[in-house]
Formats: sequence, C-alpha cells, structure tokens
Amino acid sequence: MFSDSPPPPAEVQQLLASATRLETPCGSGSMVWHRWQPEPASAASPQRPVVLLHGGSGSWTHWLRNIEALVRAGRPVLAADLPGFGDSAPPATGNDADALPAPVEAGLQLLLGDAPCDLVAFSFGGMVAGFLAAQRPARVARLVLVGSPGLGVASRNTVTLTAWRHLPDPAESEAVHRNNLAALMLHRPEAITALALRLHSDNTLRDRMKGRRLAYTDILARTLPNVRCPVYALYGREDALYRGRQGVLAQALQSAPDFRGLQWIEGAGHWVQFEQPQAFDAVLLAILNESD
Repeated sequence: MFSDSPPPPAEVQQLLASATRLETPCGSGSMVWHRWQPEPASAASPQRPVVLLHGGSGSWTHWLRNIEALVRAGRPVLAADLPGFGDSAPPATGNDADALPAPVEAGLQLLLGDAPCDLVAFSFGGMVAGFLAAQRPARVARLVLVGSPGLGVASRNTVTLTAWRHLPDPAESEAVHRNNLAALMLHRPEAITALALRLHSDNTLRDRMKGRRLAYTDILARTLPNVRCPVYALYGREDALYRGRQGVLAQALQSAPDFRGLQWIEGAGHWVQFEQPQAFDAVLLAILNESD
C-alpha cells in the first residue's frame, strides 16, 4: 500500500473508489490488478479491454491521469501492479522484465479467459508487453509502446539519477526525488507537482525488483520481429532517454513486422502520459479506435 502517512492522494482515492481490486497468483503471494468498467451506455457495442502496464519503479498510478478517458470512451480497463512493484508480490524467479510475462499472462487468463486485449505499456512495462505479445500472440490484438526502452538506444550513461534511500531527512529525500524526476521523467519544471512527487516517492519505495539491466540492451528490438499484431509507439518529444537519438529509435521500432508508426507528444518527457495527459489520451484513443 501507500506509505503510512499521509493517506493516498485524493486523486488516487477517487479513482480507486470506482475500481474493483483483483488478485491473481504470483510467486509466494499475489499480483494486484484494478479494473474499471464503462457505463453500459458509453459504448454502442462491447469494446476490447485495455490492459495497462506501468514502468520501472512504478505502479498502476503511472496511468492515474489516463484511465478515466479510456473508461469514458467505453473501454474496460485493467491496470496492473507488475510483479515486484506496487502491491504485487515478486515473481517466483528472476528480477527483470523477462521474468514477468508468465505471471502476467497467468493473471490475464484468470481475468479475461482467452479474450484478446489491447496492451498499452509504459517504459519497463513495454519490454514485458513485447515479450508477452511474442510469446502469446492470441492474447494481444494491438500493442502500444509508450517510452519503451530495450531498443539499443539508451544507455546507463544517458541519465544520471541520485540515490536517496540512505537519506534520513524527508526534505532531503524530496529534493532528490524532484531532481530525479527532472532528470528522467518530466520535461517541464511545472510538471513536477506535489502529486508527481508523491506518486514517484511512493512507487520507488515499493520497488523490489533490484538489479534490472535489460532496459539498456536491445532485447525489445530483437523481440519485435516475433510480434504479429499491429505495433504503435508513443514517446515524449523531450524524453531524456532518446533526445538526439530519435532517428535511431524510429529505426529500431520498425523491426516489428506490422509497425504502424511512431508518434511524438510535444512538451513531454519520459512520463509522457502524466505530463501531457490530454494530448496523450487523444492520440491513444485514435490508435485504439483504428479498425483491425
């Protein structure tokens, strides 16, 4: 759960009030999901569910500003806490993205049966989604990668983050979180709000998947040729991981056989869906509404 004091932000509490919390087996515990269902009149016919996978050191709250727009558009939404993050138990084995498709698919099988979904995945979650789409092609009708690494573009030297767990003073920790958000996640200083800081600090505290390395390899680029479904990409124009490397990024994404295009969201960094939610939602919904 969120840190003991203060209680979760009002925005989180409000969104959770309209959700159903679900749990599926994972490691020695459970994987936690939150499901939102649209009003019956909001869609002319049943829509495919949208499954949201968050980024590293994150939780479902990476999508806090986007879920309502999807539900209003008539989409059932499942937002996961990936194994080892948020409220979910770590996987039985492994500590990186390649350990997560199995428990994620096991959960989806319990929650959706054999029904396909539209899989929208941010950053680290994009690698998990790519692996899942390659391994279980019937599960994923379309794949939307949001700021995803593992394409042989970003390196550990691209962004420098500052350690904070050793700091006893909350004010010092907050200052480090603010600097880290500016370095990696958010482009505009005004986007680093109290809400952004709270979500980020709560999420990083619950990250138990240490030593992850795959984000700085080309593992996703090597996986995409095995993904059969349409693949779309959404990235923030000012994403610190890809600044000055946007052409290389676009070329790497084209390894997907049915790549439908890379779209840039202006005025946004890595956490694009939080920094520019309206622009992001408009593009995402246009993608999801494309005919199969």
